[in-house]
Amino acid sequence: MDPRTHKRFLDYRERATYFGKTGKTVDAETFATLDAELEALEAKGEARDDEEEARFAELARLLLRD
Repeated sequence: MDPRTHKRFLDYRERATYFGKTGKTVDAETFATLDAELEALEAKGEARDDEEEARFAELARLLLRD
């Protein structure tokens, strides 16, 4: 895991603890996969279609970046 992704993972765990996330949190490997997908969708910006926009919102919520 590259250092930037690792920092985002640590931030995710900290936010999950702080906000008392009651559901299961994702492990580092899963986080890296979902984070890469979120980053790719974020890079598309306004070019995202409706399905991609829905997935972007879902990933942002899951990774506590909404």
